[in-house]
Amino acid sequence: MKKSDFNFDLPEELIAQTPIEPRDHSRMLVLDKNTGSLEHKHFYDIVDYLRQGDMLVLNNSRVLPARLYGYREGTGGKMEFLLLNQRGNDVWEVMVKPGKKAKNGVRFVFGDGLLTAEIVGEAEEGNRLAKFYYQGNIYNVLDQIGQMPLPHYITHELEDKERYQTVYSKDVGSAAAPTAGLHFTPELLDKLREKGVKIGFVTLHVGLGTFRPVKTEEITDHKMHSEHYWMPADTAAMINETKAAGGRVICVGTTSCRTVESVATKLGRIEECEDDTSIFIYPGYQFKVLDGLITNFHLPESTLIMLVSALAGRESILHAYEVAVREKYRFYSFGDAMFIADTAK
Repeated sequence: MKKSDFNFDLPEELIAQTPIEPRDHSRMLVLDKNTGSLEHKHFYDIVDYLRQGDMLVLNNSRVLPARLYGYREGTGGKMEFLLLNQRGNDVWEVMVKPGKKAKNGVRFVFGDGLLTAEIVGEAEEGNRLAKFYYQGNIYNVLDQIGQMPLPHYITHELEDKERYQTVYSKDVGSAAAPTAGLHFTPELLDKLREKGVKIGFVTLHVGLGTFRPVKTEEITDHKMHSEHYWMPADTAAMINETKAAGGRVICVGTTSCRTVESVATKLGRIEECEDDTSIFIYPGYQFKVLDGLITNFHLPESTLIMLVSALAGRESILHAYEVAVREKYRFYSFGDAMFIADTAK
């Protein structure tokens, strides 16, 4: 299949710059994965579409406030760091701007000296390795001085950092939010539990590769980024119980989907597992665990629109997106939601 098979026209004004309040009042386009039929709802209506005995799988990864603004020691030249992943004892892979100033041995200062960094090596794609110096816990320091690494297409400043976290976020490590989960409130989760919907958590730390465009025309030539995940034993048991009882496993977001499908692909079953995955799901993929998906609206020609096309069919997805554009749904991280499943009552 060609990358261009997943293209669609998206007016720039439909890219959501700010989140809807309250969280669960965003709109929700319901797509029956078998018939292609569409319904226009709000996210709080998800209660009506989930059944007793179904299970939601949520990604509890928490976004690291990983964007740092500082200056070069000695010259005062401005510098921006984006922390990507920890490579060792206080050594992180970082994306730097401007990169040519970040040579080995050069030091940078952030947050009036709360954090300093020295470049100690080079990494792939022009990134650098930086060793950080600080007092106490680096995550506490980042909470004080770091900014949320919002995607490049969101240009408005975020007033409340927590609005780019899910209400159930727990384990710090993501470079971007698992945004499908942003629509949930604690009250909505309680309503679902009261209805008999089981709720389990996995952890997949979202990498910046999630925004990396597909550059190859043949999608099978695309190299997926790798991300770290953990499937806890209690969630694995809950998935197996749900399947055995005839319930549906509904993943919240493409990250939860990639986690459960990675475990099933690797082991041939669902059990506790921690590993890295670069699974690439596109049309023709046979889902092993997932029955339905809660997700946002994705970029044209992205690996994420390819994933949802694998679930509901490319033509149904592109038709749904065409309708969403016409009805002025809000797109991307702070945008509206889709629920894709067999919706027959």
